Amino acid sequence: MKKILALVLMLVMVLSMAACGSKAPDTQTPADAPADAPADTPADAPASGEKVSLDVIISQYGNKTADWWKQFESDFEAANANIDLNIEIVSWNDIYSVVNTRISTNSQPDILNISGFADYVADDLLMPAEEYISPETKAILVPSFWESNAIDGTVWAVPILASCRALFCNQDILDQAGVKVPTNWDEVMTACAAIKEKCPGITPWGLDISMDEGQAAFSYYAWNFGGGFVDEKGDWALNTPENVAAVEYIAKLYNSGYCNANPTTDTRYPLQDQFNAGSLAMMIGPFNMTTADTKVNYTIADLPTNNDKAVALGVCDQLMVFKDEEAKDQAARTAAITKFFDAFYEVETYAGYMVYEGFLPATTNASELLAKSADKFNDCNGAPGRNEFFENFCSLLPSCQFYPMQKAEWMDVRNGVVDVEQQVSVGSATAQDALDALQKAVS
Repeated sequence: MKKILALVLMLVMVLSMAACGSKAPDTQTPADAPADAPADTPADAPASGEKVSLDVIISQYGNKTADWWKQFESDFEAANANIDLNIEIVSWNDIYSVVNTRISTNSQPDILNISGFADYVADDLLMPAEEYISPETKAILVPSFWESNAIDGTVWAVPILASCRALFCNQDILDQAGVKVPTNWDEVMTACAAIKEKCPGITPWGLDISMDEGQAAFSYYAWNFGGGFVDEKGDWALNTPENVAAVEYIAKLYNSGYCNANPTTDTRYPLQDQFNAGSLAMMIGPFNMTTADTKVNYTIADLPTNNDKAVALGVCDQLMVFKDEEAKDQAARTAAITKFFDAFYEVETYAGYMVYEGFLPATTNASELLAKSADKFNDCNGAPGRNEFFENFCSLLPSCQFYPMQKAEWMDVRNGVVDVEQQVSVGSATAQDALDALQKAVS
């Protein structure tokens, strides 16, 4: 692998905030015994009559991920007697090393769930998604999430689940301060000033420009000042006037006294705790940042924006398919893979998995179903899903934009924009100079 070590760095992007708790140790799910084969051989069975065997590695999102996939495996094999599905659950702590070891010994899985795929594409290991995703399944995937997995016009992976960010406001605090939920950046400053004056002991705004998620902060502000990471051609465009204005605004928040004390080191996790405790009025956070037992009367809203329409940050992990040049029957293998994806994205099955793990769906039909009927499904702890929760966030998915993770310089840019935010906020550089230097370094 030319760049395989770089995959370890992609862990910063992983969706690890599952509602089912912290990631548990590496677990393997054994294959259930397949159902008896029907008398008539399926049309897509191998000419030899042999079963198609598919090895699948799924990342462990919660302590009970293996339970859900064991049931899926059993149901799938019962419906597809000519396919032997072998699903293995691997913890996020181990998955990159496990996969890299498999690749080095030419024993990579057929299907992999992980975060990041650019290095696999560079090493010519993956099949294009169009070769195995049926037209019916492609049609239900949220377009922005499908397109986010493209490199040079070819989609190489499929979103398995989604996360996005929104503005969370403590409505009682805003009411006490006499302000409405802010819709643009000027209104944010006005609301913060009123909260600081009228609500003693309350931090108006949560700001995380730490190395943990400072790149997310850059996207919130830059996109909603009309800028971003790249231009319409996909080239780096870091030192635009819009981005300069966005970074200057971050520095203004930092120095205003409206934020948490240490934005350069405070991560979103303690900020989320403060919001759930009622001591933080507003912050931008992920869809599952509020605890089920929070007493806060909160409002979820679009990010503040100076654009005509707010832009949300979308994050997704992927399912991808490895090539297998040694497969005895390539057509049968591909047909079996297509059946796997069709079965997984079947609306009831997929919606159930989203509630079970506590994530957002990357399909339109599951989004519509969960907005109305999430409570018909249970999470991994047996609690019913929350309709309003999915209604609020699924509506944001079409507006999501994504980090340009497919570009070779992404990790340099990711760390670079955090450094820019911090330099400008503490006054050691101007926004223009810092962004000029970063643009020069990556161009």
